[in-house]
Amino acid sequence: MSRFVDQAKIYVKAGNGGPGCISFRREKYVPKGGPDGGDGGDGGDVILVADPQVNTLYDFYSQVHFYAENGKPGMGKKMKGKDGEDLILKVPVGTVVKDAKTGEILGDLIKPGQNLVVASGGKGGRGNAHFATPTRQTPKIAEPGTPGEERWIILELKLIADVGLVGLPNVGKSTLLSKISAAKPKIADYPFTTLQPNLGVVKLFDGNTFVVADIPGLIEGAHKGIGLGHNFLKHIERTRLLLYILDVSRGKEILKDYEVLRNELKLFNPTLLEKEYFLALNKIDLIIDLEKLEDVIKYFHQKKIEVYLISAVTGQGVLELVYALWNKLEKIKKKEIQ
Repeated sequence: MSRFVDQAKIYVKAGNGGPGCISFRREKYVPKGGPDGGDGGDGGDVILVADPQVNTLYDFYSQVHFYAENGKPGMGKKMKGKDGEDLILKVPVGTVVKDAKTGEILGDLIKPGQNLVVASGGKGGRGNAHFATPTRQTPKIAEPGTPGEERWIILELKLIADVGLVGLPNVGKSTLLSKISAAKPKIADYPFTTLQPNLGVVKLFDGNTFVVADIPGLIEGAHKGIGLGHNFLKHIERTRLLLYILDVSRGKEILKDYEVLRNELKLFNPTLLEKEYFLALNKIDLIIDLEKLEDVIKYFHQKKIEVYLISAVTGQGVLELVYALWNKLEKIKKKEIQ
């Protein structure tokens, strides 16, 4: 399995245009044939293509320099040189492409098969057949090809999912993802078990599906680089809906945990607070007296936040949550169409 890499800086160089040809016709009984030098071929482009079979930028981790083929020189008899082959680089769907020098966004490859030319090949030079005039019938000049574009670019992968799971370490996000989908994330009873984003496809009984993304747990100060989650917050920027997961065994600390999550999202990207979200209070199998949660639930209901009591381990309340997420996603999609 390839290592998960979600950012890479690479150098791309398009092919140079081939030089034009200096040539003269050589025919029997025509001692002074006219110029017949052909044009050089165009250089190949460097093209990125979004491939749904690629899910990491790992291929750009060890190799960072990429070159398209140069155009071939022109030939006699006005024959054009062969164009250089384009260089096709496959990247994951969801890759943002930036100019490394200016920071300008060159493209956002969010659809399978979408492509982006990141370096254009040079044009082939004209052969001497183009330079004949009444006063210069045997021109011995031709153009060199123009150089292909070259640049350093940054590739940044942002996963595309319908629902993003957000929570502190060890609240049960990975367990929930494994329960509702076929995803098999590593699960253990200690913080930071999740070291990379995980995607799971949730399939409902009627055949409908949606995609859920689980990112490493956030801790206070994540936006400053503390912990692991800050490296992956960008992966929930594209999601339609967020699911905050809180650990009910934390008791009165639940409200503080909720505020920590909200604050970290705000400090990373304020627009994340504008996304619609649900709350899942997980690990209710560990609570003997659920009445102790009444004040917490009442607090969230007063804020008009939908709360679901679940146990990712036993499955209690999970099905109800899954269908609530699906129904909410349908409403969001209808709004997007309008």
